Amino acid sequence: MEAADLSVRAIQLDDIEALVQYWKSADAAYLNSLGADIQKMPTAAQLAQNFTTQIAQPYSQKTAYATIWLHAGKAIGHCNVNKISFGDQAYLHLHLWQKTTRKKGLGSLLVKKSLAIFFENLQLQRIYCEPYALNAAPNRTLARIGFDFEKEYVTIPGALNFEQPVKRWCLTKAKFEELA
Repeated sequence: MEAADLSVRAIQLDDIEALVQYWKSADAAYLNSLGADIQKMPTAAQLAQNFTTQIAQPYSQKTAYATIWLHAGKAIGHCNVNKISFGDQAYLHLHLWQKTTRKKGLGSLLVKKSLAIFFENLQLQRIYCEPYALNAAPNRTLARIGFDFEKEYVTIPGALNFEQPVKRWCLTKAKFEELA
């Protein structure tokens, strides 16, 4: 896959079916590798409603916001932030949907493009990410992009997660602009 063929855009209503499919088709082993608890997964209808609500809200009222990752115009993953404090901070999540697109360095390029959108549209000053400590891929990606490692600790990082060790990373808007 060529970097020139990669692009990112905000989530649209047409993306909801693919997003729901990604989450509902994931097997328990894959969800576990992400630190997600299959027993806490919303239904397909709940997921669709959550995405629809997210799209409809103005930036200043969003509690979650996603970008869609594209290769040659075809959706291959998404990046989202939640726990948004407009004008201040949010928490980042990154997902390549197909095994064949993972571990190729695409995540770094796509996350950078998503970060620019999140910082601007949500007027953020910093973005945190707390991936499962045992999931090496996002931790490598965050370090490569320029996130600063803050700490490792045990928590339940989100509504869909089980208790787990996480690595907390942070990227400030000022550092992102320096790196860009």
